[in-house]
This record gives sequence, structure tokens and C-alpha cells, in this order.
Amino acid sequence: MSPARIIILVVALVAGLGAALLMQRPADVPAPVAQIQAAPTVPVLVAAADIPIGNTVSANDMRWIDWPLASVPAGVVRQDEAPEAEKELIGQVARYAMLGAEPIRREKLIKTDGTGFLSAVLPAGKRAIAISTDSRGANTAGGFILPNDHVDVIRTSREEGTGSRSESYSSETILRNVRVLAIGQNVQERNGEKVVIGETATLEVDPGQVETVAQAQKTGSLSLALRSLKDVGEAARPAEDGAMTLVRYGVTSRGVKP
Repeated sequence: MSPARIIILVVALVAGLGAALLMQRPADVPAPVAQIQAAPTVPVLVAAADIPIGNTVSANDMRWIDWPLASVPAGVVRQDEAPEAEKELIGQVARYAMLGAEPIRREKLIKTDGTGFLSAVLPAGKRAIAISTDSRGANTAGGFILPNDHVDVIRTSREEGTGSRSESYSSETILRNVRVLAIGQNVQERNGEKVVIGETATLEVDPGQVETVAQAQKTGSLSLALRSLKDVGEAARPAEDGAMTLVRYGVTSRGVKP
């Protein structure tokens, strides 16, 4: 073999080895790994399961979960601020229903100090009074009034007459926009139930309104008219100018009390 061919063969071998090394080099170099830093968290006290309104909170109803520090809601119970919060909250009563994994807020719980739930959640200066209702819903908007709804209270009474036309009735709105605390023994809508049946409705009223309701129950029958949610902001008050609706001999008219 001539020297020229030997030189060409050596050059070809060297070139082939160089190409092979270049092809293998990227595979040997490790790919850069992105550095991901975990976001800082803080333990937050949440409901371990659904807590119904009026339920006495136990240790099993609460647990700590790590919550991203940047998105911790204001007002929740944090372990770095209240490490003994579980012991503090055990035995308190839920003023509002809470869902599982919902952060616990102190304003949703209340210390009853051995008193009943209703007296514990009743706002200062308010009174609770129960009125009789029709279990068929005839005087409670067909049974669709639920706890925490707002209603008008209407008294209907029968008036004595003379002669053949002796039957007449009068209807009067005695209270407006009062809150329903309970229907029967139910203080909340349970399990998505849309109708709560009970023989009584417990209303939240002012001290002066207690006498109005008590007297109205003795002089006639009471009905509840459900109000729109948009009207809840109005102050509870008696009917304007004492007006009443009169039904005489099947004819409806509107009069004003003297």
C-alpha cells in the first residue's frame, strides 16, 4: 500500500472517531435541573368535618393543615399566633354552620357557659318568642320558611256582627322584617332540606314587640309572610300608620286604625 493511501486511511479513521465523540458528548452532559423552592406555609386550624350550627365543638372537629403563607385569609386561627387554640375552642358552640376543611374563625363560635344555644346566639337587646304555626304550612308560606329567613307577621281576627251578615274578618300586619330563629326544633336548613315542618316558629324581636305578638296571639291567628332577601336590610318595624285590611262579606277593603 502506498504511503498516500495510508495517510488518507489514517485521516479517515481520525475523522470518524472525532465524529463519534461529538455525537456522544451531549448525552454525557447532564441536563440542567430547575431549582424549585417550596412556598412557605403556616398551619391553620380548620374544621375536620362539617360542623352544624349549634354543635358543641370537640377535639375531633378540628385539625391543623399547612396553608400557603401568602394566601392565609385574615381572621383565621394560625398555629404560630395561637398554638393552644384547640384547647381554647373545645366546648364552644357553632353560631354558624362550617364545612369540612373550612378555616375556623373565632366569630363563628361562642362560649355558652352552660346556657342554651338560643340564648347564647341571641343578639344583645333582642328577645325570642314562639308563635303557633300550621303544620300544613297554611300560615307559613306553604312551609317554605326556613330558619334565618325574614318575615312579616300578620294577625287575622274575626269580628262579631249583627243580622244575617254577621261574619267579617280583619287582617293587620303587626311586625315587618323580623328574623326567624327556628322552625320547631330546627335552627338551620339540614342536608339541603328545602322545607322545614314544625308546630311553632321562633322569632327574633325587640322587647316592645314581645307584647305586640303575645296580645295578637290571644286576639286572633298569626300568619308569616316570607320577605325577599333584598329587603333584609330594612329595619324591623310595625306596619306603617297602623293600617289594616278588612274582609267583610267577601269584600276586601283597606282602612286605618284610629
